[in-house]
Amino acid sequence: MTGSGEHTRRAVRIANCSGFYGDRLSAAREMVDGGPIDFLTGDWLAELTMLILARNRIREPSGGYARTFVTQMEQVMGDCLERGIKVVSNAGGLSPRGCADAVTEVAERLGLSPVVAYVEGDDLMGRLGELRDAGIDLRHMETGEPLGERQVLTANAYIGGWGIVEALARGADIVVTGRVTDAALTVGPAAWWHGWGRDDFDQLAGSVVAGHVIECGAQATGGNYAFFTEIPGLEHPGFPIAEVFADGSSVITKHPSHGGAVKVGTVTAQLLYEIGSPAYINPDVTARFDTISLSDDAPDRVRISGVRGEPPPSSAKVSVNFSGGWRSSTTLYLTGLDIEAKAALVEGALWSSIPGGRDAFAETDVTLARTDKTDPATNEEASAVLRITVMDKDERKVGRAFSSKVTELALASYPGLYGGGLTAGATLYGVFWPAVIPSPLVYQEVVIGSERTLVESTSYAPDATTEEASDNHEAHESHAAAETADPPEGAEEPTRRVPLGTIFGTRSGDKAGNANLGVWARSDPAYRWLAGYLTVERLKFLLPETSDMEVRRYELPNLRALNFVIVRLLGDGVAASTRQDAQAKSLGEWLRARYADIAVSLLQPPGV
Repeated sequence: MTGSGEHTRRAVRIANCSGFYGDRLSAAREMVDGGPIDFLTGDWLAELTMLILARNRIREPSGGYARTFVTQMEQVMGDCLERGIKVVSNAGGLSPRGCADAVTEVAERLGLSPVVAYVEGDDLMGRLGELRDAGIDLRHMETGEPLGERQVLTANAYIGGWGIVEALARGADIVVTGRVTDAALTVGPAAWWHGWGRDDFDQLAGSVVAGHVIECGAQATGGNYAFFTEIPGLEHPGFPIAEVFADGSSVITKHPSHGGAVKVGTVTAQLLYEIGSPAYINPDVTARFDTISLSDDAPDRVRISGVRGEPPPSSAKVSVNFSGGWRSSTTLYLTGLDIEAKAALVEGALWSSIPGGRDAFAETDVTLARTDKTDPATNEEASAVLRITVMDKDERKVGRAFSSKVTELALASYPGLYGGGLTAGATLYGVFWPAVIPSPLVYQEVVIGSERTLVESTSYAPDATTEEASDNHEAHESHAAAETADPPEGAEEPTRRVPLGTIFGTRSGDKAGNANLGVWARSDPAYRWLAGYLTVERLKFLLPETSDMEVRRYELPNLRALNFVIVRLLGDGVAASTRQDAQAKSLGEWLRARYADIAVSLLQPPGV
């Protein structure tokens, strides 16, 4: 189950060609043609993607996988085989077998004969009854509520990289998986290449960190970067490559001719994306993000070293999606004077026209966004946005019965009424439900042709409940330390009131129903100021929408960064969220736009 002797003499070059289902279709071709690589990997599976694939499978039973991956394989399969490039992807989604069969059909049509393997074991749909009988009630990781008899659409355990290792050891050229963790797409190839064992925790942790950096494609090469004006060629950035060494250290880079840039800043930003506590848990290892060291190795080459690993938990995370019901939304624009009164009028008229009013629906959400300006120079500058969403188990309530009542107000309400989206029907939405089960109940099965090989899970650490309690303890300790810290550096110096984004970067995203918000500085003095200034209370003041929510704060001084987890900001997850930004992608940019009094001495061009 190890790579050849040659492999141990150099780093393995693992190239990414997809960060999500719908990413740049030409990326696989670009990465194969751009320079030497050993592996081509791609991440297709977000939590929302599993729900999308479930809906696709309902419409087409033979679906359930990412068809764009098959298209990419048609483009590059021949060159990959000729050059010895192996392919590893989680594009199998809900149907690894279906995806592998589709890839095999493409190969036969092209006259090629790759060894195609697929990895199963993550899909728990057929085992839900068995788990219930064993007393495993799939309690929600945040609320503790049992799953109960909800109408489950998908249930997948997050599995690690050892199934990939086994497939490669058996000669696979292309490995298709289901819901492996994003980082496992790097862990598996690196562990096979270097011959690591399951208890080589530091090496495994290093590959998890490298995998986390490249998993989101061009985000590591300048995409969505806070200081994007510093990135050349961002119109078409290249995708990242991780050169992973035998000791688990790595260099993040890109093909020299491709756009974008790899800098300590771009790598830091991606490290802060969608994380929780510094103990970053994966099925194969717990990677300590508070041990990561970053340094410039050369232009467009950032070295990651010093990563320490700890045993993985004894519980495996499970991603469950179930049908939440139906919803309908309408967007109305309010222009000019008396915005609040106009909003109150149309909302009152709408609810009074519906039997039972607002209480007729299981859930409603009304948001008035004051985007209007005083003395506006354009029609758009004079406009505010009113968004009304209704949700219910009964499709009839939130379909035309709702939209028709909105339409009837078109000539009978406030002056200047017009809509940007009068919905004509209801849409089905799903609810994401994160849970855990004991790791020994999760296995992986590698399939090549008619041969099947069972790969058992590994677990060492306390269960997930203990881990979560530990995370909360770290968050509270970090919070308390910040509250009693000395005044921010430069507090007695002359200050200037500027946006926080003048010197601080951010990266934010979704973690189930939670949101994460990472903030980093580009100098040691700026980080010391940030750590003293940006407490939980200060964050809630700057982002008032979070004021009544639980916020966990973690310090990562090695990255000059803070990470905040805002619990339940997204409600029941991306698919069910009624927020305009359901994935919290813009949360960090909102924070960067808030003003603070910052010492003038810190407002100097960054040294890195």
